[in-house]
Amino acid sequence: MKIALIGATGFVGAAVLTEALARGHEVVALVRDPAKLAARPGLTAVKADAYDQASVAAAVKGVDAVISAFNPGWSDPQIAPKFTVGAKAIDAAVVASGVTRLLVVGGAGSLFVAPGVQLVDTPEFPEFIRPAAAAARDLHTDYVAGRAGAGLDWTFLSPPAGFGPHDPATDAPRSGHYRVGADEVLFAGAAPATISRADLAVAIVDEIERPAHVRRRFTVAAA
Repeated sequence: MKIALIGATGFVGAAVLTEALARGHEVVALVRDPAKLAARPGLTAVKADAYDQASVAAAVKGVDAVISAFNPGWSDPQIAPKFTVGAKAIDAAVVASGVTRLLVVGGAGSLFVAPGVQLVDTPEFPEFIRPAAAAARDLHTDYVAGRAGAGLDWTFLSPPAGFGPHDPATDAPRSGHYRVGADEVLFAGAAPATISRADLAVAIVDEIERPAHVRRRFTVAAA
């Protein structure tokens, strides 16, 4: 398959790039600076800006699927509004390009911990990431409500609640195994579940190869 990847140099995107190439897929990586990506068989780095709908549409045109691991960066104080602007631009660009398959890597904040209660709204949720998580939650809401993804076979993937740069488990070796959930937080015993970046990437590429959650959200965790 020919896959366009947005965020190929990021925390999740770099692992997705490695997994997709290892499976023999052709990957078009959209990056602001192509020089940041070392040459690899099957990889084409294309200069594009996630906030620029025209450049993204031109870069993804003709691919079989688009994976968006877009994230402005956790250290950016404007991450929430930038995420919203970038995510909307990417969505519109994919629609304009004529590509119909889009997988969006969102956050865990929109997962439910109880009926009607999402993780991002709980008192224990870290305050410093709450705005960005709320923005990702709003994006998922827009997809479900049809305000985003018009005409797209979209999938929204929420990583497990324990996943993140702070979690040593994210750097564990690839096992190739994971368990799947829907809209609720997955747990490992009493603690929120996590997963390695490598196995999260396995789940993402699996979904692209064998779509099982079209126009739905899913979550995964370590098996």
